Amino acid sequence: MWQRTFLILHGVENRRPEDHWQHDLAQWLRSRGEQVFYPQLPDPDRPSPAAWTEAVEAELGMMRGERVVVCHSLGCLAWLHLAAGRPGGPPADRLLLVAPPGPSAFSWDAIAPFTPGALDLASLRLSAAPPRLVCSDDDPYAPEGAATAYAGPLSCEVDLLPGAGHLAVADGYGPWPSVRRWCLDGTHRLTADRPH
Repeated sequence: MWQRTFLILHGVENRRPEDHWQHDLAQWLRSRGEQVFYPQLPDPDRPSPAAWTEAVEAELGMMRGERVVVCHSLGCLAWLHLAAGRPGGPPADRLLLVAPPGPSAFSWDAIAPFTPGALDLASLRLSAAPPRLVCSDDDPYAPEGAATAYAGPLSCEVDLLPGAGHLAVADGYGPWPSVRRWCLDGTHRLTADRPH
């Protein structure tokens, strides 16, 4: 019986490249004998909230034990939409939201359908434990600040990483030891301790 299962959700235009911290995280967790789901979500260049949430629900149906979910970028918004469509309990036990796009990003037509504008963020039950939000102070996809947009309404614990951009490959986020530690211990605060 699995004691826990990890689900890793990528963002727009992401085809799970090997040099991304999420790919590294999936491989690292698997090397430790953990059960990991890291699906390629449908049509990553022109994503649909319905298609993405349907794909995520299918993954959730296979999870056993403690359900630990790690989302990056648009994957965070897919999770919010999934939670909004679920009348029952929270769909995860622990949740990490990394660099969700801010409200102004949804003027980009490729992700406009994922806008959180119609969601009552304060009413969403995202995870059994308080969700953790990790973001930077200079994310080009959240110029207003992801912490400002999401932390309060979602009752998130926040780790703000100065100068970390979108916490993507271009910002130096390949292997990221801090996110590995959080996966094993949800009390760990995330830091910009990536190898250089």
